[in-house]
Amino acid sequence: MTQHDTLQRFLFDGAPVRGALVRLDGAWQQVLARRRYPLPVRTVLGEMMAAAVLLAANLKFDGTLILQMHGTGPLRLAVVECNNDRTVRATAKFDEALDERLTLAQMLGEGGKFVLTLEPRVDKAQTWQGIVALEGDSVGQMLENYMRRSEQLDTRLILAASDATAAGLLLQRLPDGHGDAEGWPHVLTLAETLQREELLTLSADDILYRLYHEEAVRVFDAESVSFACTCSRERVGGMLKMLGGQEVGEVMLEQGSVEIACDFCNQHYVFDEDDVNALFEYDVMAAVREARH
Repeated sequence: MTQHDTLQRFLFDGAPVRGALVRLDGAWQQVLARRRYPLPVRTVLGEMMAAAVLLAANLKFDGTLILQMHGTGPLRLAVVECNNDRTVRATAKFDEALDERLTLAQMLGEGGKFVLTLEPRVDKAQTWQGIVALEGDSVGQMLENYMRRSEQLDTRLILAASDATAAGLLLQRLPDGHGDAEGWPHVLTLAETLQREELLTLSADDILYRLYHEEAVRVFDAESVSFACTCSRERVGGMLKMLGGQEVGEVMLEQGSVEIACDFCNQHYVFDEDDVNALFEYDVMAAVREARH
């Protein structure tokens, strides 16, 4: 039976390896339903979404793991956020005339950046950020190189995305002392036989049996993953307050209201004159008119 929108963690008893499998169907469809993405952008965003869930799987903290790609080419932004409650959201900004034959590096352009951020939910806790070098031809290769060099953690990430599903397999080598050291290359060799179509269509149980039925694998309870957006009218109001009454008032004078659309879920928030005055606790329009004269 196929398992939809699940994260499945596992541990090898005889090898120094921990792993996780993720399959996103409904959560991925929620992202695709909000905007049409060209094939290469869709592939990158789906792979980033699967990778974010996998990388967050072994983190013990209350907060959000964020993967962001910033580009100077036709792919200007791709961002995925995964919370510790296994909710995820994703969006991308790109040139509509994007050539679907471009590689990831070509889409990002010369000044492209890939950033991994851990954002704790606890007040006054420090946000941690790492820069992922654009070394490799795919999201998985770039993150593997980052984990190996920056975290000293041997990692294998196999990722895939289609119109229906985003999926991934994560394998990480544990420190010496757990299992036979020779088990790591053996586990990797078997993982390389996994086909893209199998990753996208088979359940975690079927994939683990297909690859490792001769190994002692401890499988933990499957965890549900779902799409959820953290935007709210209060958050948008806070963003408007950061812009300041003058700038918001200028928009009000020109357009009659301020309308903000969430990039992740496409929810629209409209603030009229009364809303803006209540937000800033003074007559914003009157102040802007006075400043103009």
